[in-house]
Amino acid sequence: MYLFPESMKKLVRELSKLPSIGEKTAMRLAYHIVNNDRELADSLSKALLEAINNTCFCETCFNFSEGKTCKICEDVSRDHSLLCVVEKPMDVFAFERMGEFKGVYHVLHGLFAPLKGLGPESMKLKELFQRIENGKINEVLLATSSTVEGDATSLLIADRLKDMNVKVSRLAQGMSKGAELEYADDITLSRAFSGRNYF
Repeated sequence: MYLFPESMKKLVRELSKLPSIGEKTAMRLAYHIVNNDRELADSLSKALLEAINNTCFCETCFNFSEGKTCKICEDVSRDHSLLCVVEKPMDVFAFERMGEFKGVYHVLHGLFAPLKGLGPESMKLKELFQRIENGKINEVLLATSSTVEGDATSLLIADRLKDMNVKVSRLAQGMSKGAELEYADDITLSRAFSGRNYF
């Protein structure tokens, strides 16, 4: 990288700080940005600043928003009695891309991971329970990831909701489409067996 000018090195360093962007990808991106006309660099820098300055979190669900309340929470056609609990805003996008979920969301912004020093206070749990107590929530769908931390978070929430007169469900877990049985770990296979469908 010694052949790059200092300003180009700086751009590569900054781009490589992004998730899933290694040094080679950062170099290709930097080359593309610098090598194209100035309009791309200008529009990219404006879009970055606009996103940073205008994006905040919804006061209700803590998803991305450009105002106090996000578009999903404002949508009266959605089922506001069905609440899906996810870890991060990107999980909301995954559900919305699927196009089948018509309820609303609550974004935790973290998972329960005591070994990493992340307790219940490190996420939006207090706000979740307050929302359930104050609202007309009939069902809470726990859609945390299928990891130790995701499972621990779901168990923590489910335990707290036992006395709140609300139905609690969890995403089905098991074999993914196209997976071969011989490569499945014991836990995945066990969950797939327990959650099997009947014809």
